[in-house]
Amino acid sequence: MLAALWLGCTPLQAQTPEPDPDWCGLADCESSTQEVRRRPGQPVEDPQEREPDADAVPRLPYERADPSMPVPDRWRILDSLGLTNDGRGERWYDPYNVNSLKADKPIHGEDWFLSLNLVSDTVLEPRSVPTPVGPQSTGNPGSLDVLGGDDQAIFSQTALLGAVYYKGKTVFKPPDYEFRLTLALNYNYVRSEEARFLYIDPARGDSRNDQFVGVQELFADKHLRNVSARYDFDSIRVGIQPFNADFRGFLFFDQPFGVRLFGNRDNNLWQYNLAWFRRLEKDTNSGLNDVTESLRDDDILVANLYRQDWPVLGFTTQATVLYNRNRENSFFFDNNGFLARPLSQGQERPRDYDVTYLGVNGDGHFGRVNLSAAAYLALGDESRSVFSGQDSDIQAGFFAAELGVDFDWIRTRFSLLWASGDEDPFDDESGGFAAVLENPIIAGAATSYWIRQNVPFVGGGGVALSTRNGVLASLTSSREHGQSNFTNPGIRLAGIGTDLDLTPEIRVSGNINALWFDDTAVLEVARQQAAIDRDIGLDVSVAAFWRPLATQNIVLTASVAALIPGDGFEALYGDDVQYSVLANLILTY
Repeated sequence: MLAALWLGCTPLQAQTPEPDPDWCGLADCESSTQEVRRRPGQPVEDPQEREPDADAVPRLPYERADPSMPVPDRWRILDSLGLTNDGRGERWYDPYNVNSLKADKPIHGEDWFLSLNLVSDTVLEPRSVPTPVGPQSTGNPGSLDVLGGDDQAIFSQTALLGAVYYKGKTVFKPPDYEFRLTLALNYNYVRSEEARFLYIDPARGDSRNDQFVGVQELFADKHLRNVSARYDFDSIRVGIQPFNADFRGFLFFDQPFGVRLFGNRDNNLWQYNLAWFRRLEKDTNSGLNDVTESLRDDDILVANLYRQDWPVLGFTTQATVLYNRNRENSFFFDNNGFLARPLSQGQERPRDYDVTYLGVNGDGHFGRVNLSAAAYLALGDESRSVFSGQDSDIQAGFFAAELGVDFDWIRTRFSLLWASGDEDPFDDESGGFAAVLENPIIAGAATSYWIRQNVPFVGGGGVALSTRNGVLASLTSSREHGQSNFTNPGIRLAGIGTDLDLTPEIRVSGNINALWFDDTAVLEVARQQAAIDRDIGLDVSVAAFWRPLATQNIVLTASVAALIPGDGFEALYGDDVQYSVLANLILTY
């Protein structure tokens, strides 16, 4: 799912004045007229005897005579002036005017609101992907017993149905209570040129239809307390909830089950999260949460702290500590029959690991220069590492930065990314950086071929060199079910891109990224192939985003990307240029 986001926010800097008990606001008067009660002891004045003030400026009907006088709720102001829906009453299907289904009016009491959210996400994606085959599975004469036909096509339709029921007038403060449910209904169709790429059983053919209903959000949120007059607060949230450990989705971006304590201080300059999560099993083909399966034995403890406007105004700095404890030491097969845990590589033995990520992130601008950056150090240990089968210490690093400069309607971007690779798969150190679950927004993101596509490695799709919607050369079994693998080749990226805001509705983006493996020792052992070059190749992409209403309610994305192989990619997959075409339509109510 992809959409261009043009969003901004301004922090609240003032409070609502306290009401005067001797005055009657419009919301409190029983009469429909705008009558104001006299102050005690004030003489009665005959309006007929009042002399007109020649210097008085006529007031509009919605203006107040005295700013200290309390006013009605916003919805009753509009009702009284006949400004809602052009005076034709409320229409449930209209999200642009006053609508009780979009939390514009309370549905119960004075401060219980309901907001319904409907999203349609349609994806059509022809592509080419290097497709490993076995001699028993190819139906194409002349195909090698290593690689077969690589043309594929994907169609995916997802409907998101969400409901939020909350208490509180949230213009000035967070809600007192919030209850949220989001269901995702997905249908997907995939066609491949080779059997046994989609299923472990080649008799099931080279195409697949599948559908699934996932629970993406199901939580309750309680506002614990306000700690300042400006509504700095502490809240707690329990249930299935979205969480992103950093600004760009480099480390952990998921919808797990968990408990999260969060809040802010000092007029929202400081923000914090303290959380425990346990990951849910995913549906193999849609990637949605599968609540019919037991929770994974994969725990995450995270603490992060944000500081806005530091070190300069307009830049936010974040520090993160994330601990991942994994005890998935039994065999697990996905819905298509492939072995997902443990990794079907090396000794193929169950393993567990404990790893702590120490990170610093930043996002914002220094004057006219926009900057987003992240740095992580991964430290820990794992039992029975992938190739040696021995206990191993985890020591890995990651750095990414994207710098942008605006020239009127043009933004030029420069991207750098490095994830360390493992130098020796048989020693007692695992040096390849692996995320918990990544979804990176950098260097073109999902419009890039390398980030968008999953590139299989060996064994008919059993192991992936890189996962879908991931930038790391993670060498894992799958995005949905796999464990983090710290014995991987790592990656380096250097790119340049341009965003052109041709109109408020149309944006065009282009990206050119050069890619290299950080270290190829793991690849050479896994493929039993010597002297694999580091050069992955050149990733070139162009994308157009169209918002016909200049809002996020309708977003159409079209992109084309190509990976021009370098020497390292050619050694693994041949010299064919790989392509990806994406058409994505998102409709939001």
